[in-house]
Amino acid sequence: MRFPPSFLDEIRDRVPISEVIGRRVTWDRRKSQPGRGDYWACCPFHGEKTPSFHCEDAKGRYHCFGCGVSGDHFRFLTELEGLSFPEAVERLAGEAGVAMPERDPAAEAREAKRGTILDALAEAAAFFRQQLHESDGAKARAYLRDRGMDPRTQAAFGLGYAPNSRNRLKEHLAGKGLGRDEIEGAGLVVHGEGIAVSYDRFRDRIMFPIHDAGEKTVAFGGRAMAADAQAKYLNSPETEVFHKGEMLFNLAKARRAAREAGTLILVEGYMDVIMLAQAGFAHAVAPLGTAMTERQLELLWRTAGEPLLCFDGDAAGLKAANRAAELALPLLKPGRSLRFALLPEGKDPDDLVREGGPEAFSQVLSGARPLADLVWMRETQGGSFDTPERRAELEHRLKGLFRTIGDEAVRRHYLDDAKARLSAFFGSGVSGGRGQREGWQGKPGGYRQGQGQGQGQGAGYGRRDGGKGRGQPGRAAISDRLARSRLASSANLPAASLREIAIVVGFVNHPLLMEEEFEVFASLDLPNGDLARLRSSVLDVHAANSPRDRDALLLELGRHGTADLFESFEAKLKAIRLWPVLAEAAFEDAREALRQMLHLQHRFLALRRELKLAEEALGREPTEASYAHVMEIKSEIERVDGTEALIEGFGLLSGRPMKAI
Repeated sequence: MRFPPSFLDEIRDRVPISEVIGRRVTWDRRKSQPGRGDYWACCPFHGEKTPSFHCEDAKGRYHCFGCGVSGDHFRFLTELEGLSFPEAVERLAGEAGVAMPERDPAAEAREAKRGTILDALAEAAAFFRQQLHESDGAKARAYLRDRGMDPRTQAAFGLGYAPNSRNRLKEHLAGKGLGRDEIEGAGLVVHGEGIAVSYDRFRDRIMFPIHDAGEKTVAFGGRAMAADAQAKYLNSPETEVFHKGEMLFNLAKARRAAREAGTLILVEGYMDVIMLAQAGFAHAVAPLGTAMTERQLELLWRTAGEPLLCFDGDAAGLKAANRAAELALPLLKPGRSLRFALLPEGKDPDDLVREGGPEAFSQVLSGARPLADLVWMRETQGGSFDTPERRAELEHRLKGLFRTIGDEAVRRHYLDDAKARLSAFFGSGVSGGRGQREGWQGKPGGYRQGQGQGQGQGAGYGRRDGGKGRGQPGRAAISDRLARSRLASSANLPAASLREIAIVVGFVNHPLLMEEEFEVFASLDLPNGDLARLRSSVLDVHAANSPRDRDALLLELGRHGTADLFESFEAKLKAIRLWPVLAEAAFEDAREALRQMLHLQHRFLALRRELKLAEEALGREPTEASYAHVMEIKSEIERVDGTEALIEGFGLLSGRPMKAI
């Protein structure tokens, strides 16, 4: 209902805002001045360690300089405690000793309708929970058990089961005294023109209750049990109490957990959120079957200044990440941005935690990239920039995107960042041309052969011509990490690639890995030359005494006359600061870096063999189909190289700083 402004002002005057907020926060004694009605605290809307949340009794307002939330008495109760506005007014009016004004009949009717809809939804949630534990719910229980979800997690999220019946829920609710209008208004049955008798909307589905900020059930999501169901997931329709573009699944619980974690994670689905919570990541939320909306971004930012958006590493996941980036750009402010983490393709969060434990998902999060990196990668990956016009087009696109940023300071810094990236990317010239492709030289932020940018810019160099266009400027961009490592660009050279060098050097620097992956190391398909000779010496040493210590292994290599070879190869990796395979790296980082390098090397070699056969077939029969096959394989090789960068293929797990090299 609408309240007279004078009535609301009287409540504000009688109840100090510090009294309302002080029930939920602890005031900082050093910064607060109670005598002046001036208070500071750690923000209750987002996790922080230094107080940036401020309220003044004289103004009756609060504001957080960290996450940007602000409001008065009533907004504090609606946003933090989940009360409706009339509920907040009624509570504070009671505290102030102010009589409530007479209600507007129409508003009262709407509130009553809303209340009965919530009653119907609460009763439906209880019904679904009960059905999960009945005989009809056996298949659903088996599915949840196979997914690794334990009963405590099911209970914590209120999971249930909708039986395969057209009327069970409707009849149950009617038996509880709920009328047709409430049941239909809650979206629990399908009804309308052309439907003589309404029927249950959710049938033979695992049910996920969706809660508002006050943890009241306002809708449901249902996961079909039948393989031939028209929709795998089905959500409640829009109702008086449910607007899916304005809510996030699990926000109420995640907001509390985010205060300790310091951030909020957005994933793609209900099961992702629930299985992450079971693995210890209670600060995860998900959209409700829609693309990200501005309202949902605001909800994220009210809890965390830089939430992590975690998407699948496939084309659909990248598309969703890019949509979120475009939506966020105009809304960016100081202290408000996004980071993006991409999952390995084909893996859900629960796959990761089930196979690799919580550490596997933590690794994905640790590799999250800033919003600026994602935009740069999208605009440059796979593109060809070998003419002034194409380079100008890239510059025009980037500046056009960043000019949409509303905040002047943030916009200026993004434009400066784009200028620096473009300068480093295009450089001033090319060196080489004798069968070996050189890096751009001469401009600040660029790199020279054997040197890394080391600036985390997310820019890179690659090619779309299968390695035949060496010495040409700005061929195809991939990513910063891949460019610095040069593993992709050197892989087609007759000599050993840097990726192969990194694998062998990594095993020497961490001999314990030899015990875990000896067969893999022994069977590496290396080109003839010094690297293959070094690998043979390492195998000979291990065949004799299997040293577990790096120094002992290097001593033996010196006796075999190959220690100098190792030192020269290691020097190349030090020059580009590929630290996860160096001796100073943590063992866990080295293990993960080598595991991913070996996987990518195996895939690369298989694709190269497949490409050779496809090119031979194209030479014999130059058809559209054979040409398309060649291009498809080349695209897959590009994707493998891009994956090496996107999934942080060179370790960086522990977060421990590298020792000086």
